[in-house]
Amino acid sequence: MGAPSPPLTQAVSDLHRAFFTGIVLGVVARRGPASAAELVFAVFRRQQRERFLPGLAKLGLTGLPHAVACAQYHYLSNRIGGVSVEYMRESDRKAWIRYAPPRWLWWGTALCAIPGEVSRAMLRGWHAQNGVSLGNPRLGFVCTKQAADGQNGLEGYYLEHDHDLAPEERLRFSRGEEAPDFDPAQAPWVPAAEWPEERLRKAHRGYAMEYVRTAIQSALEVFGPDEARHLLGIAGRQVGMQHFHMVAEAAGGADPGALGFARWMRAVAGATGESGLWTEERDGQVRLGQSGWALMRGVSHLHPAGFDCWTALWEGALAAHDRRLEIELEQRPVGAEGPISWSIHARRR
Repeated sequence: MGAPSPPLTQAVSDLHRAFFTGIVLGVVARRGPASAAELVFAVFRRQQRERFLPGLAKLGLTGLPHAVACAQYHYLSNRIGGVSVEYMRESDRKAWIRYAPPRWLWWGTALCAIPGEVSRAMLRGWHAQNGVSLGNPRLGFVCTKQAADGQNGLEGYYLEHDHDLAPEERLRFSRGEEAPDFDPAQAPWVPAAEWPEERLRKAHRGYAMEYVRTAIQSALEVFGPDEARHLLGIAGRQVGMQHFHMVAEAAGGADPGALGFARWMRAVAGATGESGLWTEERDGQVRLGQSGWALMRGVSHLHPAGFDCWTALWEGALAAHDRRLEIELEQRPVGAEGPISWSIHARRR
């Protein structure tokens, strides 16, 4: 199998982005806005702890004034991930970040169903924590707009105050302020020689997959394994059904039957960075396997329900491909490690 095509890599990115959005919307619909906000806070708090300080160093921002470093971090990391984002520096102590429409995270009409408190939870989980991570108790974030509230984007600025901030002051709202105009010539960017188009495509894919990775981990912690399996399982099956044909088109089509679906799964898995992929036909059924689980590589102490949440995505895709087939797990990974295999065959019930 050759390298994944650019359209397939993008389609796989969009599939994972849709899965994350579907998870949040599913929790809003089935448990309410407060539970969805709790989940989103946990997702962004986890990402901030794991990614922020290493990301500053990787992007070469550690020597900048803290407000500027934070705004540049969000600009670069999100833009590398394919997000529409703007950056405006006013001074060493004040720098803006604006997530312009269309919002990447709340894709398409999903924005209409995102409660404002869910968007605020994202800011509480990440933006309000950067000063703490930097050891700067005077650094906070001021939000001036939220697209989830019907305003023309999510925007605000990092501000280094003249006094230490109490925990409740690290995020505040000032809806009467307006961000300066964005001038791309004044914004930082990564060297083109170090970030060719293929690397950026893979970064888009990794960015979207990271949201699913942390959503599964966070849902297990917030809701417990049984409820996480239920909530994310429904979302995964729905998203898989809705996006199968889009991904199949990007992969050059999907042949009918169990073997056709196994080949589709192999193509998708290859586009996510999986290795050791294999397919075989035996006794009227098709077996499909892979050597590991790239999405959760390096994660320790993962509850088995996390794998079930992820597998629901492929169950939904198969339902759209051929509703008279089923996919059955034969070998599950131990936590996030070890080989995986499924069989795809006619429904037995």
